[in-house]
Amino acid sequence: MLLYEIKVSYERQTGEDNPGKVKETYLVEGLNCSDVEGRLMEEIKPFVFGDLEVSSCKKVQLYDLIDSPEADRWFKARVEMITVEESGKETRKVVSMLVHATTIAHALKHLTSYLSSQDCEIVSLQRSPILEVYRGVK
Repeated sequence: MLLYEIKVSYERQTGEDNPGKVKETYLVEGLNCSDVEGRLMEEIKPFVFGDLEVSSCKKVQLYDLIDSPEADRWFKARVEMITVEESGKETRKVVSMLVHATTIAHALKHLTSYLSSQDCEIVSLQRSPILEVYRGVK
């Protein structure tokens, strides 16, 4: 799964007032930056007022996405995975995950449940700037 973090800015109707410039971050699955930029434009086109500017597009390495249909926020977790080889040598690797939850407490609960069968340690958990994740290559 190739995921790209895309930061965009554009004008959007922000209520009854005049349109305002917003900056948002999205995570989109795709083949390359051109592919995901085009896909994101299709997804957010109904909300865009004026020009859409892509300020950055970068590939993101994630161990996994833990999705929850009732959630509205994304939290980034850094988890230290611990493996023990047959020789007894212990290897530690820090990986990143995204957890979809309503609060940081719910994110911790989902993450702990997901990791319950693995030998690991949660290093950090914080709110992510990612507004939405678009999965599946079109």
